[in-house]
Amino acid sequence: MPLPNRVTPFQSLEASAARGLLMGNRGGRFHDPETRTVPARPWASRQWIICVTTFKDRRRQVWQQGYTELFFCDEVTALAAGHRPCMECRRADALAFRRAAVQGGGHGGGPGASAPLPPCPALDAELDRERRTGRMQRLHRAPFAALPDGAMVRLGGQAHAVRQGQLLAWSHQGYGERWALPGGEAEVLTPPTALAALKAGYAPLWHPSALGPLATD
Repeated sequence: MPLPNRVTPFQSLEASAARGLLMGNRGGRFHDPETRTVPARPWASRQWIICVTTFKDRRRQVWQQGYTELFFCDEVTALAAGHRPCMECRRADALAFRRAAVQGGGHGGGPGASAPLPPCPALDAELDRERRTGRMQRLHRAPFAALPDGAMVRLGGQAHAVRQGQLLAWSHQGYGERWALPGGEAEVLTPPTALAALKAGYAPLWHPSALGPLATD
């Protein structure tokens, strides 16, 4: 039986046989190593990170005594759930994300901002404020037309990713149906700091299913 270690854009953990492109954690161990169950608070600290699945030939026994290993369909999913790139195994991406977040208006920055990059603890604290209210995911509202590629929204109770003027239906296996981007305001899953990074050009890793032909009217 698959473990409940696949992360959805809604921050929840589900069991799925789908193999994710990336892994990560939420600052340590929060699962029970004996029962492999998930507690009511599924995180250990504010450090929610996105990692590669292979790094320096390290081998791990998933959901044992170490940190709680989590897996993501792709980076777009992970960003929507409130995670950010790891500074150890994805250092170049982590620095690019932080730089783009400042340039995109996060951390008091803006276009052409030359402010120093925020340290990881400050970034984690800001993301933590943005991604949840208590134990509930915090949603944000923004016009559909203002959303960058890689943003995720809730529509009809389901998660959809924005790409090239269309919405792509999300699943653990990848992306399915596509629709033209509607008008009006969206319920945005992706936290504002990650949105700022995407707007400033941060390029997340997409699942291959998102990169096929776009739908036409």
